[in-house]
Amino acid sequence: MLESFMGKMPHIPDSCFVSDAAYIMGDIEFGEGCSVWPGAVIRGDAPGGVHGSQMIIGNNTHIEDNVTVHFTKSIGDRVVMGHGAVVEAYSIGNNVLIGDNATLLAYSKIGDNCIIAAGSTVTEGMEIPDNSFVTGSPAKIKRATSEKQMEMLEELLSYMPPLIAEHKQNRCDC
Repeated sequence: MLESFMGKMPHIPDSCFVSDAAYIMGDIEFGEGCSVWPGAVIRGDAPGGVHGSQMIIGNNTHIEDNVTVHFTKSIGDRVVMGHGAVVEAYSIGNNVLIGDNATLLAYSKIGDNCIIAAGSTVTEGMEIPDNSFVTGSPAKIKRATSEKQMEMLEELLSYMPPLIAEHKQNRCDC
């Protein structure tokens, strides 16, 4: 479901797939080739100030089932948010995997080429530098992302365009 907030509607290109069971509201600009899956909630109702009012979501970014995104200013290109993640980070860079049920608290910043392990809690205001593998609750930077981890993200991202096409083709207009 798409909903207006203070006269602003989400802008979603035709190349994206949004499940009928997702809820997206407010001033949100999606890039090309994104997907939003059942149960996801994306709220673009930040009042301004530090966060500003518009949320930008980059190209080929995928927000899986039951993810909540709120108070986020920018999400880069080629980001995968795993099932059940809660995302209030101020910004997320490019080529990032946020694992299932991870929590990114307010004012946190995630750099490029990062992996946030499933179940991790990135604490309020934490800044994760580029190329970091993060795990734990509270989250700690364990090491640099490995080549194998980035290949895994690349493989995951390669599955998405055909999956989006299949879901769009089989969408029921009932």
